[in-house]
Amino acid sequence: MFNRYRSCVKKMLSPVIASITIIAASLVFTGCPPQKEKKRAAANMLSNIDSATLINHLAYLSSAVMEGRETATPGNQLAREYIVKIFDSLKLDKVGNSWLQPFPFGNNNQQGNNIIGVVKGTVYEKNYIAITAHYDHLGKRNGDIYYGTDDNASGTAALLAMAQYFKKYPPKHSLLFVAFDAEEKGLMGSKYFVSNSPVPIGSIMLNVNMDMVSRNDSSEIFASGTSHFPFLKSYVDSIQPFTAVHIRFGHDGDKPSSEDWTNQSDHFPFYQKNIPYLYFGVEDHADYHRPGDTFDKVNKSFYYQVCAMITAVASLLDRPDVVQ
Repeated sequence: MFNRYRSCVKKMLSPVIASITIIAASLVFTGCPPQKEKKRAAANMLSNIDSATLINHLAYLSSAVMEGRETATPGNQLAREYIVKIFDSLKLDKVGNSWLQPFPFGNNNQQGNNIIGVVKGTVYEKNYIAITAHYDHLGKRNGDIYYGTDDNASGTAALLAMAQYFKKYPPKHSLLFVAFDAEEKGLMGSKYFVSNSPVPIGSIMLNVNMDMVSRNDSSEIFASGTSHFPFLKSYVDSIQPFTAVHIRFGHDGDKPSSEDWTNQSDHFPFYQKNIPYLYFGVEDHADYHRPGDTFDKVNKSFYYQVCAMITAVASLLDRPDVVQ
């Protein structure tokens, strides 16, 4: 396994076209079915993300002081400063001299800011898994705050909790933790990131994107992307026996096209570069893009279980030897 892994790494680091890189990544992640004992050990190892810290992140990011976190507003700036503060407290690495990746948008010289932190891999430092979520939302409209708790303070808080976890339990591959801005403006932050990647785009092996992960009355969430990249399904299936969350597949090539989420969140620019992705999200609820998307409506137990499950899947993707 490790000889084949190193061979793949060499391919990723050579100046070849992106398609060869993705083939190499696919070889890394495919292999023999996991043994039950190893799957259980992996799942148990990942059941301890900090629930209190996770919920505190969610409560603050979706509070009234943020005023809905619309890009280029004071509330958005507060959210950005909070994320930077957490990255700093965790001592994440920077790609360059700053955690911020500014980008222009609109016709009035407005500026958005992606926020990027790194946990360096212990074995494959130059190969990356991008863990992403957008922190912006809709702001204030007609005097109402669109709090955006589920969309997407939930994904952002999960990203921060995962960064804390992987800082404590270092991964083999480097992990890019990217909080995107301006998703609600047409995926502008993620599009800019992929077009101006701070690391070689061919070194990003996989994207795990989280957008709306805290609310579902049936305790279910979708892991979308496996129709495009079938080899990813086995990693999600490996965790299903150990979580109370019902993980469903789909929304990635379904018909009608309105049910296809391929281009509906920040994984889409990665997909356009043939980078495999898993997108975790719930189906729309009554408060989607409404002022009623508030913290008090979140099922805290479901949300924690979802975040623990996604962390477990990410860890298995980082450590394919665990499931060989």
